[in-house]
Amino acid sequence: MSKKEETRREGKMKTKKYAKELRKLQAELCKLQEWIKHKGLRVIVVFEGRDAAGKGGTIRALTERVSPRVFRVVALPAPSDREKTQMYFQRYMAHFPAAGEVLVLDRSWYNRAGVEYVMGFCSKEQHRRFLELCPEIERYIADSGIQLIKIWLEVSDKEQKRRFEARMEDPLRQWKLSPMDLPSRSKWFEYSRARDMMLKATDTKWAPWHILRSDDKKRARLNCLAHILSLIPYKKTPREEVKLPKRSMKGAYDDQAALNGRKFIPEKY
Repeated sequence: MSKKEETRREGKMKTKKYAKELRKLQAELCKLQEWIKHKGLRVIVVFEGRDAAGKGGTIRALTERVSPRVFRVVALPAPSDREKTQMYFQRYMAHFPAAGEVLVLDRSWYNRAGVEYVMGFCSKEQHRRFLELCPEIERYIADSGIQLIKIWLEVSDKEQKRRFEARMEDPLRQWKLSPMDLPSRSKWFEYSRARDMMLKATDTKWAPWHILRSDDKKRARLNCLAHILSLIPYKKTPREEVKLPKRSMKGAYDDQAALNGRKFIPEKY
């Protein structure tokens, strides 16, 4: 990397420039959405990474301008007692996309390779078996015609620490601190080794991992959106011209006066 590139990356991206670039990418995502519907494509985008790596903000940037009926975000809670007795992948497969849909997973079956393994929620045998079977199951997913995109957000030790401290001090962010977050700080290297084992076992030709450096949130979001767009070939879908019909005056009446006496929300702003 040249000195010029290093200097550019060290400085924070201006909000105005970020907003401009984000709008361009989101416009392209809208085109991609129409193409996916037109062609009946099925896509799964898996977001994984360390705690405080910026998964939530990246997912919001990806989905805020597209239809939630096409880009469906799923963030599953801890498994219920019943789900614990199911085949491990079963509860995820229930959400798999139909034609014309994109499933966005905010964490996924890779919980077993990360938090479950590090925090002792699964046995070493279950972890070993997961790493063994996962590539084959993902091959089956790919062979069925679903495009599987796996993104790992990597945040540095220094930046993760800063973000955790910011959450602890800001009442608007404290809800982001889960019972698993603080232990993840003390178990930094355990998570690193778990990540390394996961990548070694599951980074395959049919379902490769894409690593996203996320210390700079703005750049990470833009890089992620641009990369997803590059992975799914698409064209502009022809659409009929939309014309707004005139309001019919048939049966016209003073519809606003009809609201007199109803309870209105106070206009404080």
